Amino acid sequence: QVQLVESGGGLVQPGGSLRLSCAASKPNSAYDMAWFRQAPGKEREFVAVHRRNNIKYYADSVKGRFTISRDSAKNTVDLQMNSLKLEDTGLYYCAAGSIILSTMRQTGTYHSWGQGTQVTVSS
Repeated sequence: QVQLVESGGGLVQPGGSLRLSCAASKPNSAYDMAWFRQAPGKEREFVAVHRRNNIKYYADSVKGRFTISRDSAKNTVDLQMNSLKLEDTGLYYCAAGSIILSTMRQTGTYHSWGQGTQVTVSS
């Protein structure tokens, strides 16, 4: 288990940008690090994952707009979000685990979660 703390959420207009950050209590190089989000009334959904081998995967809905990156020296994983849309609104969670490709989009694959940071895209 590792403690995760997200930051960087806020209110932004459509087309704007935000950068989320997740700080881990242990060296995050030992884990696959992911971002999920949950909109009101919907299930938590996969956004992106940065694997320990430095390969990254994204949900189709954010591909080309979001970028996940990690800094092993700082034990952080960031999510740069550009060209934000109304449908990107939600509570964004950081997660850590040791995943396999076939289950990387499933919440049960990850053993540690942060409390979430709110992202609201509104005009």
